[in-house]
Amino acid sequence: MPAVPQQPVAPSGAIDAARSVPPSRIPGDVPDLREVLVDGGRRSAYVHADLTPLLGRQLNVDAVSRALDEHGVDYFLVRGMDDRTPVIGVSEVDRVAALSALEKLGGLETCYVSQVLPRPPIVGGLRDASEAPAWTELYVAQAIKLTWFRVDPSLKLILGPTYGCEIEFWKPDRAAGVLRAPRRNRMMGAVALNGTPVQVGEHRLTRLASPAKRYPTRRSRPEFDRLLPDDIDFPIDVVYTWVDGADPQWQQRRAGIRGESLHAEAASESRYINRDELKYSLRSLHLNVPWVRNIYIVTDHQRPAWLDLSAGNIFLVNHEEIFAAPDALPTFNSCSIESQLHRIDGLAEHFLYLNDDMFFGRPLAPQTFFLANGNTKFFLSQNRIALGEKTELDSPVDAMIKNNRALIEKRFGRTLTQGSQHVPYPLRRSILAEIEREFPIEHDATMRSRFRSADDLTITYSLHHYYAFLTGRALPGHVNYGYVQLAVPDLEARLRRAEARRDWDTFCINDAFSTFAQLQHQMSILEPFMEAYFPVPSPYELRTSG
Repeated sequence: MPAVPQQPVAPSGAIDAARSVPPSRIPGDVPDLREVLVDGGRRSAYVHADLTPLLGRQLNVDAVSRALDEHGVDYFLVRGMDDRTPVIGVSEVDRVAALSALEKLGGLETCYVSQVLPRPPIVGGLRDASEAPAWTELYVAQAIKLTWFRVDPSLKLILGPTYGCEIEFWKPDRAAGVLRAPRRNRMMGAVALNGTPVQVGEHRLTRLASPAKRYPTRRSRPEFDRLLPDDIDFPIDVVYTWVDGADPQWQQRRAGIRGESLHAEAASESRYINRDELKYSLRSLHLNVPWVRNIYIVTDHQRPAWLDLSAGNIFLVNHEEIFAAPDALPTFNSCSIESQLHRIDGLAEHFLYLNDDMFFGRPLAPQTFFLANGNTKFFLSQNRIALGEKTELDSPVDAMIKNNRALIEKRFGRTLTQGSQHVPYPLRRSILAEIEREFPIEHDATMRSRFRSADDLTITYSLHHYYAFLTGRALPGHVNYGYVQLAVPDLEARLRRAEARRDWDTFCINDAFSTFAQLQHQMSILEPFMEAYFPVPSPYELRTSG
């Protein structure tokens, strides 16, 4: 499945206490240990300042691989069924040596051991790996798991059994000259009995890793060093459009184009509260879609005060850098700006377009949004757009979808009736450029529309997906999607539910018209939620001292 299955990371109220525990038994410089309460049980957890799901997976592989190497046990990384859970294969012949090495590891590091296969009566039952009785029953298991609990310094992000390293024992079949797997994996059920180990990239073992990024190589077998039909090996970028509506200079430019006079008092009364949604959206990206290549933030000569561009893969793009017609600027219309995204210099053919109020809720594979043959996916809303001409009763979005409908009907003879969910939009540069060529008059009019108009096209939200689908380059997809409207009386309860369950692939927290007092109240609820859900700073934030 394209979306990686999810276990809640840090349920609300899961940590009711945190206190120091005795120092780790690992020699040398190691992370601190803290005690946390997870699912009603106390666990010792290592603290990592820059923890991510992919890093947690890698650290667990490192620990098991190192133990097996030190004891001369042959092993190979397997491409398992869950992208978050690493799997290591060991021959049944080496079972005793492997278990002995892992039991010694359990005496050195604070971790837990459990049986995976055969499925135990108490699934997921964890035993302290430093206790000898915990290993007694495992000497006949077909697969076991070593789990380290790893947390960020705030104790909000908790990685546990889902990221634990599984060790499975492959049975020799000497007549066939192979080792046979005890269960399914993504590749095959057998490898050569006396095969030569090879070093493979992390992307061969989990779809969370990008083939374009450098990770430590892993000991595996040639059978796993292959590209599957559904593997994505092309680069994927992310594009945001962002505006600071509280910026007085931006407000002045906007008022000037409207022919209005902007008074300081009016600007103060009408300004938006800056919730820093972009910062938390970037955190969600860093945590949950680490396979993204470059990030482009399209803006009107603005820059968030917290933004750090030194990571090398994040760029600010000003409007005049991408607009085909400079005289169409300045513009204050998101539809106009979106019509020009395909002109970003260096942008990958495949990219995700996000508003800053969209978030990746849990680890996702790129197959959530794209197919390996290059086609995109799209996610339709369940709402229906009424048939007929535009009327004054139409919302701006509905009116623009009706404009899209007219073009689709004329070009393909099909009538669209649905918009899209507010999720990251998978797009292709070539298709956006093709739409510009196919509908030049309407496209140009949208580009030149300085303020949102009922005559605009909504290209990234709707037109691209239908056009790509009807030309054989897109398919409907599915995500477990959440939408939170801020102006609701039970906002706090909804956010508590989201934090506790963490079962959304993506979610959107949308602004609505509110009074200044309401905005302040919303901020007092939203900021703690965002910090709890995405506590780990991304590489794109300036680090403050202290």
